Amino acid sequence: MKYLFILLVVLVIIWAIKRGRAKPSSDRPAAPEAAKPSEMVTCAHCGIHLPHDEAVTGEKGVYCSTEHRTAAQDRNPN
Repeated sequence: MKYLFILLVVLVIIWAIKRGRAKPSSDRPAAPEAAKPSEMVTCAHCGIHLPHDEAVTGEKGVYCSTEHRTAAQDRNPN
């Protein structure tokens, strides 16, 4: 009976330790925010959609590559 009581006490202690560790800590930093999506544009030559950051700008519109800007007979606005 003595060993059963000791085993029960040990199991309760182990359970309490595991439960204490499972709680989320308020000291942890918040998860980083996801990157905001960029604006999508359409190539004036082929119609493909691409992020504005990757687009090539011309005087008549935006293009997916310099080849398509040249094929559309558009010039670099700079």
